[in-house]
Order: sequence, then C-alpha cells, then structure tokens
Amino acid sequence: MPFELTVDPITLVVLAVVAFVAGFIDAIAGGGGLLTTPALLTAGLPPHLVLGTNKLSSTFGSATAGLTFYRRKLFHPRQWTLALIGTAVGALIGAVVAHYLPAELLNQMLPVIVFGCGLYLLFGGTPKAPLDNNAPIKRKWQLPQGLGLGFYDGVAGPGTGAFWTVSTLLMYPVDLVKASGVARSMNFVSNAAALVIFAVNGSVDWVIGLVMGLALMVGAFLGARTAIQGGAKFIRPVFITVVLGLTVRLAWQHWFSGA
Repeated sequence: MPFELTVDPITLVVLAVVAFVAGFIDAIAGGGGLLTTPALLTAGLPPHLVLGTNKLSSTFGSATAGLTFYRRKLFHPRQWTLALIGTAVGALIGAVVAHYLPAELLNQMLPVIVFGCGLYLLFGGTPKAPLDNNAPIKRKWQLPQGLGLGFYDGVAGPGTGAFWTVSTLLMYPVDLVKASGVARSMNFVSNAAALVIFAVNGSVDWVIGLVMGLALMVGAFLGARTAIQGGAKFIRPVFITVVLGLTVRLAWQHWFSGA
C-alpha cells in the first residue's frame, strides 16, 4: 500500500513542480514547507500523511542544500556539534509528541514570531562576519537552540529555516550566507530525525515523497549555488520576502480562516 500511486499522474507532476520551486526558495531563505504542505493537502492526502510525506521530501532538499554549503566551506560541523545533537534529539521528541501536543496557541503565535524575523533583517541590517572563516563559535547556546528549534520542526515545521537563520545571526559571529548554511544543515538533521518517527508510524506516502524529494533536490542544489554566488545582497531581499509572505500565510490560516 505505501508504494501504490495514491494520486493521478498529472497531480504528481504538479506536486513535483511545486517541490522544485520550494526547494529553490528553501535553500536560500527557508519557508519551502509553506508551499509543499498546502500542495499536499490540496492533493487530498490526510493530515498525518501530509506531515510525514513532507518530512521525506524535505529531507532530500535540506540534505542537498546543506551538502552544497558544506562543500563550499561555509558550514563546519565540528563548530556546531552541540547544535547538531540538540537538533536531532529535539526533533525526535517533537515528532513523538506531535499527535498529543495542543498546537492552537503555538499556531496563533507563529505569525508574530515569523514577522519579527522579517522586521529584524528589514530594519536591523545584516551582521558582518569576521574575515577568519574559522572564527570561534561559542557553544553556550547551541544545545538549547538545537533542542528548541529541533522540537518545533518535529511538531510543526513552518518557518524553521527562517528561525535558524535569524537566531544564528543574533547569537554567533557569522554573516547571512554562513547563517543560511547552518540553517540548511540543521534543517536536514531535524527533518531526518522526525522522518524516522513518521516512517515507523506508517505516516509516509513513499511514492509522492520520493518524487517530490527528487524535485526538491534539484531546486535546492540550484538555490544553494545561487545563494552562495549572490551573497547577502541576494539572500537578504529573498529572505525578507519569504518571511513576510510566511507571516501572511500563517496569519490567514490560524487567525482569520476559522480553521
């Protein structure tokens, strides 16, 4: 059953196109899940399958983008060991309690939090990083940061990449390009960890997830290369646009739609 085609071929193609666009955007600024999740819901998948299938496809995209940043020496895993561990643990816990945690209040708070991300970059400017690529990264806040954002990604997920980017800019001596590399890498860890739980529970449509995952990989590869080449001057307006769009989408969904 999990490997049967549950949607018609045309719908599958549409989902792949949406996934490509989402992968491109997500590799630059995050927020790709705000495209893929509604698309999966529109395709008629039940909510529990939407979450699991989206995690499968997102794992492909975040892995591709994270690897691209790593190969360009814009992400150094040894500097972020505690954050990686915290993210994995947080995502596992979040995915386990996803079906039990009342999310109404959290959902209503999301537009405010994401909007704050946009305002920070819009009016706060882009922090400058030291010229030394191996500048020391303090480990004090890595574990709580990873646990919190990993947990959130396991429970819900929208805007996780944006949250990683902004919090990393605020707490560490990195510029916007390197913060994007951290965000994409941590996104991969939390996606993969949460996917394990969803897969064990049978909440993954493997055919749709794999097709969308391949499309996401291509989009993420192109998006990451574009972000690296364009630098902060390119990422910043895209990031602001994404988080403001994310705010409108979340506000409509959780404040005004009556859902």
